Amino acid sequence: MFFMSRKKAEMISAADALPGRANAIPTAETHHISGRPLTLDVPEGLDVAMFGMGCFWGVERMFWKLDGVYLTMVGYAGGFTHNPTYQEVCSGQTAHNEVVRVVFDPAVISYDALLQVFWEGHDPTQGMRQGNDMGTQYRSGIYTSSDAQAEMAQASKAAFAPRLLSAGYGAITTEILPAPEFYFAEDYHQQYLSKNPNGYCGIGGTGVTCPIGTGVAQAG
Repeated sequence: MFFMSRKKAEMISAADALPGRANAIPTAETHHISGRPLTLDVPEGLDVAMFGMGCFWGVERMFWKLDGVYLTMVGYAGGFTHNPTYQEVCSGQTAHNEVVRVVFDPAVISYDALLQVFWEGHDPTQGMRQGNDMGTQYRSGIYTSSDAQAEMAQASKAAFAPRLLSAGYGAITTEILPAPEFYFAEDYHQQYLSKNPNGYCGIGGTGVTCPIGTGVAQAG
């Protein structure tokens, strides 16, 4: 068991990853809470963010509750396999992360505010795991859609790191990368904790507050 868990926590190479498939896997047509179409289209005036923080069920709930968030969806990103299934991602043979894609109104909620939820909502020092969930799909990640987002993400990491260290935590292991292609997860994963209010969450923060937004302009 330990050997299998250890292997799942090691990144696979592109050459060894599962090939996937040409067509997207089926998913939900509408958001379970808002009823809005579940689509990659971003309405004019809105912006998009993407985060990996562990099991995406609990992570998505953190963001759909926020004022100014227009739409949330869960899926897979950051790996090599085209249109992967959940079973393939969980095998550790795709290199994908479980991510939440957040469409938000920057006039109502800033990207900095989303970053604060990100940093305080999980433990970003755990490497290829989050709590009891172990594997490359549970790694901490910020996937940016602009240079401004990348700058804010790096600034927030620099501000949060010393606070974590002073609280007894290790170095931040969060990857900060330009947003890779997003693949929708299956229907039953979308807004899972709205459909199953007593379902597994698996997400917990460190209790350390993150100082956000000093001297960095908002993305728009």
